[in-house]
Amino acid sequence: MGIVEFFVGPFSYPFMVRALLAVVVVGGTCAVVGTYVVLQGMAFFGDALAHSILPGVAVGYLVHRGDRGPILLWALGAAILASLGIGEVSRRSRLKEDTAIGIVFAGMFALGIALISTVRGYAVDLAHFLFGNVLSVSPADLGLTVGIGAVVILLVVLFYKEFLVVSFDPTFAATLRLRTGLFRHLLLLLIAVTVVISLQAVGVALVLAMLITPPATAYLLTRRLPWMMGLAAVLGILAGVIGLYVSFYLGIASGAAIVLVATAFFLLALALAPCRGLLSHRF
Repeated sequence: MGIVEFFVGPFSYPFMVRALLAVVVVGGTCAVVGTYVVLQGMAFFGDALAHSILPGVAVGYLVHRGDRGPILLWALGAAILASLGIGEVSRRSRLKEDTAIGIVFAGMFALGIALISTVRGYAVDLAHFLFGNVLSVSPADLGLTVGIGAVVILLVVLFYKEFLVVSFDPTFAATLRLRTGLFRHLLLLLIAVTVVISLQAVGVALVLAMLITPPATAYLLTRRLPWMMGLAAVLGILAGVIGLYVSFYLGIASGAAIVLVATAFFLLALALAPCRGLLSHRF
């Protein structure tokens, strides 16, 4: 096999072309939004949202009698409900946010398991939502993923300064009379939406890795937020593309391959980063 055939050959199949576009969108979007997740220490929130969409997946499957097309919309509704619920429980009960996250996460996850257990053959039919299968992305799924991803990136660009101030200096944001609650909820919604569009690529079980690992890798390599976002997006896209090749040629699960490549990038940065790497500290 020649080098050209190695790189071009897989994309003679239409499903591989769709998968490539999907991982580019998912890798870039997850990395950009995940930058805020990493810098604010919201990894638990991202993990909670990833598991809180299970009721939406189950209800969508039941309502549409196994038609997996509309399930993403139901999952999106569940993610939005969970993100708003976490914010409201934290605000109205005066509990710490991690406590509110734990309550909503546990309740939604249990509801999802209860609903899924009523579906005959759910272990086969819903497994790709749990573990991801980007190779099964349909043209309709791809269109929805690209559309939602574009909206998420556009909102991050439009409200970049507001998110920056609200995230890192809420007191200063209040003096500027910014609506901190509104932008906080908007950021939570963007994380929720990003989790949903990642379902097909990496699944519920691995979506947190795509939110966290590329931004964490970029954090080791740069100190400025715009550079961190850009570098994280590049790393997320590269992990998706390389993982797709690994999945195609080695015959392993696509979601797992993508996450393993992203993890390999992180380990390299952890060892070799100029200022924050293990070797730089040693020598």
